[in-house]
Amino acid sequence: MAKESFDKEIQFLRMLVLTSGAFSRQQFAERLGISVHTFDKTLRRLKEVAGSLHPQDAQEPGKELADSIRFSYYDSADPLLLFLFRAKSVKETESQRISLLLGALNGQALTAMELLDLCCAGLPAGLALPDEKTIRSDLKYLEVVGVIRREPGPRPYRYRIQDDLVRSLSDEELMDLYDFVDVMANTQIPSVQGYLLRDGLKKQLMRGTEANYAAEPFLYKYHYHSRILDEAHLFTLLHAIRGRRRVQFQYFSPKSEKSYAARNTNPLFERSPEGRAEKTLPLKIVYDHQYGRWYLLAHGREGIRKYRTEGITQITEENEAADEQWYGQKLQELDERLRYSWLIDTGKPVTVRARFYNPEGSDFNFVKERVLLQGQWGEIVYEDGHSFTYEITVNGTTEIKPWLRSFGSSCEVLEPARLRREMIEEWKEIRAYYESV
Repeated sequence: MAKESFDKEIQFLRMLVLTSGAFSRQQFAERLGISVHTFDKTLRRLKEVAGSLHPQDAQEPGKELADSIRFSYYDSADPLLLFLFRAKSVKETESQRISLLLGALNGQALTAMELLDLCCAGLPAGLALPDEKTIRSDLKYLEVVGVIRREPGPRPYRYRIQDDLVRSLSDEELMDLYDFVDVMANTQIPSVQGYLLRDGLKKQLMRGTEANYAAEPFLYKYHYHSRILDEAHLFTLLHAIRGRRRVQFQYFSPKSEKSYAARNTNPLFERSPEGRAEKTLPLKIVYDHQYGRWYLLAHGREGIRKYRTEGITQITEENEAADEQWYGQKLQELDERLRYSWLIDTGKPVTVRARFYNPEGSDFNFVKERVLLQGQWGEIVYEDGHSFTYEITVNGTTEIKPWLRSFGSSCEVLEPARLRREMIEEWKEIRAYYESV
């Protein structure tokens, strides 16, 4: 999807959202693992990107990006910082070149050499002129992402924009498609490609007779800041899974004091690498809807390993594919270990029993409906007029505990005894917070 990695900006923006500008420049740079100079340079770059994409919302001189995030974020229905995927998916020189190519292909089919001549004539003075190899590489990238297509016929091949769908739809059908994509992008995962498709459809609507189509029929408030940012690695990992290829990356665990480290490019300032170098074979991607997190489950020298994708940086994919039969065996092994996993826990199975109390004075038993909807393979083993008992076998109790706790006083853990004691202690701690001062 993206031609250029932007690990630093992803980690920068994630921390900016989580801290809301509470860190000083020095604290922020130390936590991120960069210099203060790099911090200032990255912040200037992000301001330029935000201003170029939303000139009507250009910040006042001296206003910090952190203040904009802190006070203006919930005024927008767009997920925060999606502009990274819009503005940094290609380098600046590539974006100018690709814009010229798409403009030239609008309404006509051209060969690579014809596009080379047009591109050389249209690029601003001072920029290096591309060669035939560069143009063909750009055309291949645009073809892979589905923006253009190669016309059937003999060489030299001719290319044209692939916009048959939107051009064949009426204005009413286009509006219906836009509304559908808007709903799906805001409610389903992954979302980035849906948002980009929505933007393209909206531009098409604004060009046509529906230029006044400005009122959004649906409004959303985005809650998971990291989810969109983590999708930067998602498509690379899914591509590696389909090809049974190993990947290499620098990994920063959630407990690490740093979340990013710049590459060593100057031998005079060589330093020991931060993070942990990992080489592993991806098997499965799991999304935790409760916390908005992506997880990578992979096989390495130590067997099955789990990684939070927010800690993955500098990811690269190897060319050699693993043996198909051996890879299938590892998938079966993973599925067996996840058989009783609430999410990704591979610990020892334990049976959990909990009593849920029916809501009083309500004709609709929303507690039971939620348990039946979210309780996965668990069963209701006993029921009377006031409560019901739910039973499930899971790998450990760590992952199911937040779900049980979210029911508040409507849930009482019965077994195992250790989990019951843990819940009692946690509720005592919560109660202490509300004691009179």
